[in-house]
Amino acid sequence: MTLNKIATLVSISTAIILTITKLGIGILSGSVSVLASAIDSIMDLLVSMFNLFAITKSEKPADDDFNYGRGKIEALAAAMEGTAIAMSGIFIFYEAIKKALKEEPTTMLSDSIIVMIISVCLTIGLVIFLNYVAKKTNNLVIRADALHYKTDIYSNIVILLALILIKITGIQIIDSIFGGIIALYIIYAAYGIIKEGVLMLLDVALEKDIVEKIKDIILTENGVTNYHFLKTRRSGKINFVDVHVVMTSDLSLLRAHAISDAIEDKIKELDKESNWDITIHLDPYDDSISH
Repeated sequence: MTLNKIATLVSISTAIILTITKLGIGILSGSVSVLASAIDSIMDLLVSMFNLFAITKSEKPADDDFNYGRGKIEALAAAMEGTAIAMSGIFIFYEAIKKALKEEPTTMLSDSIIVMIISVCLTIGLVIFLNYVAKKTNNLVIRADALHYKTDIYSNIVILLALILIKITGIQIIDSIFGGIIALYIIYAAYGIIKEGVLMLLDVALEKDIVEKIKDIILTENGVTNYHFLKTRRSGKINFVDVHVVMTSDLSLLRAHAISDAIEDKIKELDKESNWDITIHLDPYDDSISH
């Protein structure tokens, strides 16, 4: 079993534990903050289950039907995860306003505080593990999941603080105020996840600093006079590079091939954690003007 799958299974297990404990205490106590956190944990569970499916599919090698692999399933999963997070944020905001208007009280504060302390500790441990896996694998789904649970840490801490303040002061509207703040933060965090997934689906170019380094590698290689039609994109763990490289016309095919291999090897050194699919078209002269 791959490290990515293990990370997703750990996420699913943690989400199940948090969902059961938060949902139970949220319903019994009437706390909109705890109930909102429980709804968020349910979304976490559904998203993590979908992530397991996405990772399983995206790790399959390229074949006759999918010549470039299935890496974009990761981007699709990230976009869907971000959308789910945003929807849960909107629901939480709605519940916070509704409770404030109805002036509903929060009960079982001590039990709720204990549950949220446990939730914070479990989520911190999960985020540390997911960040470790994300750095090792550079998997977009795992990175999105880590960011998702990182927002949960902040929201759980805010909920914990709100419950403590309510217990001390007896002011019930604190629950709605803090719940609304959490909802807005969740929606903001979801935007970043959705944006990254959508950009990958649209074949956005690699980061500008990496593209500039690729240009430098090409132009500083002996025998190369210019380049054109440089295109880059990412699909899952694979970075794609397509470029036309202009070489002096008197080079032998053997020498031109060796130069091309040298360029590929240097580009791959830019990101050893990712796989690279590099296509170099060799030109004896600059034919970019004629295109």
